[in-house]
Amino acid sequence: QVQLVESGGGLVQPGGSLRLSCAASGSIFSINDMGWYRQAPGNKRELVAKIDSTGRTNYADSVKGRFTISRDNAKNTVNLQMNSLKPEDTAVYYCNAFLPGWGSKWGQGTQVTVSS
Repeated sequence: QVQLVESGGGLVQPGGSLRLSCAASGSIFSINDMGWYRQAPGNKRELVAKIDSTGRTNYADSVKGRFTISRDNAKNTVNLQMNSLKPEDTAVYYCNAFLPGWGSKWGQGTQVTVSS
């Protein structure tokens, strides 16, 4: 069994910063892509950023230049540093990982609210 556990969400004012973390645990041999998705009320879940095992990254246009994704392959963790947050970044953020033999796994989600 494999689990993803997220932390770091919360309430922040516009222009502020938050750091999300996600740790994968269980019977893990390797992890391919790791990433962060978000879903706002009434919207579909969308990709925010992802990173492969070599460190190659991909970002949604809406977060380029503001968010930075990183991972630690030895610890099976992925982080999302979010700067210059905007109210439209408000959503539930989900960690995702694709593991050979297990497929795509999701965390439980963490709420990020950007409001004054």
